[in-house]
Amino acid sequence: MSYTLQDIDTRAPQAVARAVKQLVQDLFPAFPVAFVDEAIADTQNIFEGRFADFQAMDTVYHDLEHTMQATLCWMRLFHGYVRGGGELPLTEHDLRVGLFGILLHDIGYLKRQGDEVGTGAKYTFVHERRSCEMSVVCLLQRGWSLDDIFAVQHLISCTGPRALMDAIPFDSRAERLLGQMVCTADYLGQMSDPGYPDKLPVLFCEFEESDDYRGIARKERAFANATELMQNTPVFWQDVVIPKLEIECAGVCHYLSRPFPDGPNPYIAAVEANIERVKQRVWAPAV
Repeated sequence: MSYTLQDIDTRAPQAVARAVKQLVQDLFPAFPVAFVDEAIADTQNIFEGRFADFQAMDTVYHDLEHTMQATLCWMRLFHGYVRGGGELPLTEHDLRVGLFGILLHDIGYLKRQGDEVGTGAKYTFVHERRSCEMSVVCLLQRGWSLDDIFAVQHLISCTGPRALMDAIPFDSRAERLLGQMVCTADYLGQMSDPGYPDKLPVLFCEFEESDDYRGIARKERAFANATELMQNTPVFWQDVVIPKLEIECAGVCHYLSRPFPDGPNPYIAAVEANIERVKQRVWAPAV
């Protein structure tokens, strides 16, 4: 199924759910697609403050739309892998686990009720671990087994620049593959967003709040200001993200190409266009 990144409004969870269900039904016609509706509705409830004793998500960059962008990218990747004849057979069970891996990967930014200090961005450095911890509450409520919850935690642990695939105790090659897909979708979902260059100053503010919360000295911080973050974004893409996608994630990003293997890859093309836009903004001569 061909697609463009403009096909689906990722600000609307219901639109994302419809797109995901269409791809699921193409792979598994008997799959109960109500599972997708319920999973995405649960995620929306979590982000809007209807989950355990947590407040609504108040991070501006890592918001519900980011999770929807990543989820749609993940589903397109899963679909492309199966339809493209990927080496490992993926099952309906893999779909369930992988879908919740991507949906819950950023819930670690949530603040508990009564926490009035700053925003959830203060948890940037530890949000993956918190996401793993909070996923237990969410999935136990849904009646999941501990083995499946551990699998979701392994997938969440794949996200973030510090994640090391070889350090994660995957239960199987298929589980590792799902984690590689989650990692890939997390990066490409956000970096392909047409608004990505505009959102980088907001991302810097999240980093800054986290560093303030942790008491990191100014001279020890990765970026002094938003401009410095933007200046480093092309290098981040070239030297961090691309090796992560091609080596640690085994190049599964290429299953986003339509048709596979020789068709265009809308996500990679969009990221590359965004990187050029960032370069133009940062290095444009002063007027």
